[in-house]
Amino acid sequence: MSDEKINATTGTGLTGETAVGTTTATGGEPANRAARAAGEKESATVNGGYAPDVRERLERDAKEIIGRYPKPRSALLPLLHLVQSEDGYVSDAGHEFCAEMLGLSKAEVVGVSTFYTMYKRRPMGQYHVGVCINTLCAVMGGDQIWDELSEHVGVGHDETTADGKISLERLECNAACDFAPVMMVNWEFFDNQTPASAKQLVDDLRDGKEVSPTRGPKKLCTFKEASRVLAGLPDGLAADGPTAGDPSLEGLKIAKAKGWKAPEA
Repeated sequence: MSDEKINATTGTGLTGETAVGTTTATGGEPANRAARAAGEKESATVNGGYAPDVRERLERDAKEIIGRYPKPRSALLPLLHLVQSEDGYVSDAGHEFCAEMLGLSKAEVVGVSTFYTMYKRRPMGQYHVGVCINTLCAVMGGDQIWDELSEHVGVGHDETTADGKISLERLECNAACDFAPVMMVNWEFFDNQTPASAKQLVDDLRDGKEVSPTRGPKKLCTFKEASRVLAGLPDGLAADGPTAGDPSLEGLKIAKAKGWKAPEA
């Protein structure tokens, strides 16, 4: 089964929201068609598989990852992140690579990759922007941020701009309700957003300006780099920058000041 034939239905209840090549970005050209062409050109493939030098590098990383698990098939999720770090999505070549490395059928690999929304079925942008539209973020302005940002950029859910710079995703929860409304760029937090700040953020990213997350590392990695980290190959930035902000710690401060403790078991 090729990636092109997989239905664009997400696992977050957003069924039927995305159709390949239906959103026009610039010049009347379908955004995803242009992005797909760019992504396929970037991934060094030969006859449907990876070029020898790419294959050698991926195999080296894959063997390191597989070696961490008692059973090879347990490494499937990180290996899917690994091939996504190469292509910017889980390509047909990526599915085949994972199957070969783990002794699985291609159908087994596709069944897993299409179940989770974190594995993409078409090339994502250099900066993958997620807007939380879950309950609290929504009522605090998340829905409006999504509507205005999607119109501003010209693409919808899991779609990529024609220049390959930006892709958007409607996220069900960023687990940061105390900073609502929240966005993420390549899984780094951007807190307390507004429609204006969200559009400015995306414009800065497209213009190549230096952008720092609200929390975490000051350096914002690319989507491919983030996928490599999720594969279990650290970039050394895990402990860089603050991991929690004042709203998250307020309850702890009050508890300490009043001498409150959790009941003993």
